[in-house]
Amino acid sequence: ASDFYKFLKCDFSDLCDKIVESLCSKRKNQLVLRSLAEGEPPTVDSDKINDELDLRIASVLQSTGHCYEGGFWTDFVKHDVSDGKRHVAIVTTASLPWMTGTAVNPLFRAAYLAKSAKQKVTLLVPWLCRSDQELVYPNNLTFSSPEEQENYIRNWLEERTGFKADFKISFYPGKFSKERRSIIPAGDTSQFIPSKDADICILEEPEHLNWYHHGKRWTNKFNHVVGIVHTNYLEYIKREKNGALQAFLVKHINNWVTRAYCHKVLRLSAATQDLPKSVICNVHGVNPKFLKIGEKVAEERELGQQAFSKEAYFLGKMVWAKGYKELIDLLAKHKNDLDGFKLDVYGNGEDAHEVQSTAKRLNLNLNFLKGRDHADDSLHGYKIFINPSVSDVLCTATAEALAMGKFVVCADHPSNEFFRSFPNCLTYKSSEDFVAKVKEALANEPQPLTPEQIYNLSWEAATQRFVEYSELDRVLNNRHNPAKVGSKIIAKSSSLPNLSEIVDGGLAFAHYCLTGNELLRLCTGAIPGTRDYDKQHCKDLHLLPPQVENPIYG
Repeated sequence: ASDFYKFLKCDFSDLCDKIVESLCSKRKNQLVLRSLAEGEPPTVDSDKINDELDLRIASVLQSTGHCYEGGFWTDFVKHDVSDGKRHVAIVTTASLPWMTGTAVNPLFRAAYLAKSAKQKVTLLVPWLCRSDQELVYPNNLTFSSPEEQENYIRNWLEERTGFKADFKISFYPGKFSKERRSIIPAGDTSQFIPSKDADICILEEPEHLNWYHHGKRWTNKFNHVVGIVHTNYLEYIKREKNGALQAFLVKHINNWVTRAYCHKVLRLSAATQDLPKSVICNVHGVNPKFLKIGEKVAEERELGQQAFSKEAYFLGKMVWAKGYKELIDLLAKHKNDLDGFKLDVYGNGEDAHEVQSTAKRLNLNLNFLKGRDHADDSLHGYKIFINPSVSDVLCTATAEALAMGKFVVCADHPSNEFFRSFPNCLTYKSSEDFVAKVKEALANEPQPLTPEQIYNLSWEAATQRFVEYSELDRVLNNRHNPAKVGSKIIAKSSSLPNLSEIVDGGLAFAHYCLTGNELLRLCTGAIPGTRDYDKQHCKDLHLLPPQVENPIYG
C-alpha cells in the first residue's frame, strides 16, 4: 500500500520509470530465491535482467509491433544457451523401484539422449511420501530423501547400461491413487523445471500428466513439447463398471489435454486412441542386458550346446487385464488339443488369488510362480514366451523375449505390429491358430537374430527413431533459426495467430479454469488436495508452502 501511495505522488512523466524499476526489483528477488533453492550463491546478473526486457521488445518488433505470441501463463525467461547446448526435460508419471513401463523407459530415454552429449537432459520423476511408498514400491523398499532414491535409480541404471549417464534427476510431488493404481501429480509440475532450462519438454503419458494439471501451459513455457503415449487407458476402462460411458468421457478428455499442451504426440502403436497431432512410432528399446543374454544363447547354439531346456512361460503382473483372461480362455477351450502342454506363469498382483482359483477350477496345466525380473537366470532356459494380452500398447516383455532369442506367441493385434518383422514372433488370429503356433514353436528352434534385428531392438535405434519422429532433430539443429537476445532464445512471434492456435489456447484456458475448482476435480476422480502439494511434500522436497509460493489476494 505504501509503494502504491508513493506511485501516486510521482509525476506522470516518472510513472513508467517507477513501474520498470518495480518489475526489475521483483525479478531480482525471484532470481535470488531460485538460486538459493538450487544451492547457488545469491547473485544476480544485471545482464540477465536486461535480456528479459530486450526479449519482450525484440519479440514485439519481430511481430511487427502489435501481437506477441504468448499467453496468460507465458514464461518470459527463456532457455539459456550460453554454453551452446539445448536442454531436454523428460517428465514421467512413475519412478523406480516401481518396475513399470513409465518408470523404466523414460529412464533409459534420458540416459541415451544424454549419452550423445549434444544436449543437457533432466529427468523429472514423482516423489512419494513414506505412506505412499509403502503402497507402491516392492519388497518394503522406502526412501527417506530424494537423494537416497536418486542413488538407487542411478545404480540400477548403470548396472544395466554399463555406462555412467550424465543427466540430472529432479523430483516433483506426487500422490498414489489406490483406485487407479497410478501416481497423480500434486500441484503445478511445470514449476519444477527452472525457466532457464525450459527449452524442450518430453511428457511421458501426456494425458495422465495433464488430467488434473493446474498450472502453466507447457507449450507456453517450453519451445517444443512432445507427448509419448504409453498406456491404452480406454481398454482398461472398458472392463470396469459403466466402462463404456467412462471410456467415452476419458477419450474426449485425452483429446482435449493433448491438443492443448503438446506440439507433437507419439503413439507407440495403433492400439492407443487416435490423438490430435499424433504419429505412430515405437520409440522404446530393450534393456541392453537382454541383448547380451541373446548373444550368449546364440554362442551356445553355435557350439552345439542346448540353449533351451524348458518349454514355455508367461510373465506379467497378475491382473485380469494383463492377458490372464485371454490366456485362461484359450487354454480352457483347447485343453484337449494341447494335452501335455505345461505353462509356467510368473507374476504377482491384486487378482492373483482369483486367477489361480479359476485355473484350478478348470483343471488347467498351469504352474504359478512368484513374479521376478525378466532377466533372472531362471528364465533363460525357456524356449517360448506366451503373451495373449491385447490391452498393452507395446509389450516390453515381448521385446525382451525376442532379444533373448526366444519364440514369442502373441495375438495378431496392433500392439504387436512392430514385432511382426521378427521371424521368431508367431502371431495368431484365432484360438485354433493359437494352438497351431504353439505346436510350431514346440517343434522348431528359434532363428538367431541378425545384427540389423538386434540394432532395431536397441535403445540406440529407439533414440534415433524418437529424434526423427518427434522432430527433435529439426528443433536441436535450429532449422527455424529462433531469434536470440544475448544468451536467450525467444519464442517466435506472429502478428496473426492461426485458428488452430487460438482454439488450442482456448482449450488450455478452459482446462486451467476447470481444474482450479476443487469440487469439479473431486467429481472427476482427482485425489483430494492434489491441486497443491501438502506439508509433507514441503518437508521432503524443501519447498515453500503453496500459499507462500502462490499467494492469493482478496
